[in-house]
Amino acid sequence: MKSPTAPDRVRFAIVQLCLMIEGQEGVSWSQWLALAAACEQHGIPALFRSDHYLNLDGQHPERGALDAWATITALAAATTTLRLGTMVSPATFRHPSALAKMVTTADHVSGGRVELGLGAGWHEREHEAYGFPFPPTGERMEILEEQLQVVLGNWGEAPFSFTGRHYTLRDLDAQPKPVQQPHPPLIMGGLAGPRSAALAARYADEYNTVFPTLDEVRERQARIAAACARAGREPMPFSVMTGVILGADDADLRDRADRVGRLRGDQPGGLLADPPSGWIVARSDRAAELLAELRDAGVSRVMCQHLAHDDLDAVALLGQLGAALRTA
Repeated sequence: MKSPTAPDRVRFAIVQLCLMIEGQEGVSWSQWLALAAACEQHGIPALFRSDHYLNLDGQHPERGALDAWATITALAAATTTLRLGTMVSPATFRHPSALAKMVTTADHVSGGRVELGLGAGWHEREHEAYGFPFPPTGERMEILEEQLQVVLGNWGEAPFSFTGRHYTLRDLDAQPKPVQQPHPPLIMGGLAGPRSAALAARYADEYNTVFPTLDEVRERQARIAAACARAGREPMPFSVMTGVILGADDADLRDRADRVGRLRGDQPGGLLADPPSGWIVARSDRAAELLAELRDAGVSRVMCQHLAHDDLDAVALLGQLGAALRTA
């Protein structure tokens, strides 16, 4: 596929940096409060968290997980400017009317600062452990499509009825409506395959892809732009979620990479020498160059995965980089 060019690609003057925390890695409530406070202190505009109930690699069952939307609602009351959202909530975890009500509640508590990331769900073991049904991929995509319709119907102004294979609603006028109008931003994500891209073009406000190379960003963003064109709408914002490790200098970068490496079970020096595909592991000056390449490829913001969640100095460094990008 050719590299996207204007007008196929949305162009941005800067790329916005957000914090993304893997909530299933034993993040305590006090750590959540500290992370949110650090974001507001250092000018990070948004804090996203995963929506999982188990440690994903199965190697650390002792690492617990607080519920995503309960956490977001509580953080909404403890913050004043920070936007909060999920990356992403599995459609398999909650009835869509309950999910819509949770998001609306958090939107009211925050005064209009929440965003919903919604996906089909993928981690079979946590579904088995918690007793959530885990149907085949095609059926999960059906459930996701119905959930998108039901969530938006809950948020809409007119009474809403819906009859699908998985959900049926009759004459619903859910009150109150969200603070944000027409509704809180709805983010979908994936690899921009045909069905995912078509659903996003029909229902989403933003598309997010995870751990991509620069070439993959170009290809996936082009597929989303093409899907939007087929749906008769302008290209939507396109974002990236990836691992980000910054250092003020070489020594700081090496220390921080080893700290994250220990959490992942990597050998000392391994994460710095051979970072996972798509990650940004660099001094802040080099990271700014890599982020500029993402911006030029059509990326509007990066959800920076921060695994050493008690490292608040890294949050400060991310905020400094974000400020530098805004004033460059």
